[in-house]
Order: sequence, then structure tokens, then C-alpha cells
Amino acid sequence: MPVATFQKFNSFVEHVAEGVHNLQSNTLKVYLTSTVPNGSTMAVKADLSETITTTGGYTAGGFTVSPPTSSAQTGGVYKLVLPDATWTATGGGFGPFQYAVLYNDTPTSPADPLIGWWDNGSAVTLTAGQSFTVDYDPSTGVIQIGP
Repeated sequence: MPVATFQKFNSFVEHVAEGVHNLQSNTLKVYLTSTVPNGSTMAVKADLSETITTTGGYTAGGFTVSPPTSSAQTGGVYKLVLPDATWTATGGGFGPFQYAVLYNDTPTSPADPLIGWWDNGSAVTLTAGQSFTVDYDPSTGVIQIGP
């Protein structure tokens, strides 16, 4: 998918300040959903249902995108770069979905805090042999924290 603008969940900012996330060592995952994310009210994975079960090349819980391929702090700005997430449909395929959601699978309190999401713009259903990739921009990273 051409990377749409990353939208962060408001709770992510609070969770960073409270030390919930260690973006260098925690397990980060991306899952697919057809449920519309709400950045101001959703805080954990349980708030935003994963609408696809393990089937046709998709594994419930999502694609592990950590450890980061690169992260750096330069001039007071931290940039997180992750490996792309790619699913290839098998058998009967899977879908529909419209959103790719990034979350942290490591913390237990709160469990599975949400980080952000991308909107594909329309619903996608994959048939056997088709692939879907969330292609992160390595120059800007998934998210930047700082001025």
C-alpha cells in the first residue's frame, strides 16, 4: 500500500511520557482491520477490533515489525524506522480490511497499547497469491518524536 499519512493515537503520547513504550526493544506489530480507528478515544488493541482471524495467509495478532531497522536521535528528534509488513494471501485469501494498525505487544499494563494507524482509503480483499505491504518511508520513519 502506498503509505498514507500516519495518524497517532492520542494515548501514545501519554504512554511515551509514562514509560510504557521502549521502541527499541519491545515487540511492535501491525494488524489489519475494517473498523475505523478513533485517535482520541482508543488506547489499547482491545478498543479497536482486529476484524480478520487467522485465515488465508493472515495470522491474528498481526505482523511483527520489530526490532526497528533503524532509529536515531538527531538534533532532539527521534525517528523510528521499521521493516515493511507484508502479507501474501493463500487458499481462500482474506479481508476485507482498510486500516493497518501499529501497536506494542510487550506491555501488560496497559496491555497492547496502540501507537498509530494508516488508512488505505478503501476496503481491500486479497485472493490467493496477492500481497499487501505496508511500506514505511525510511527517510521519515514511521514516527518522529521531538520538535
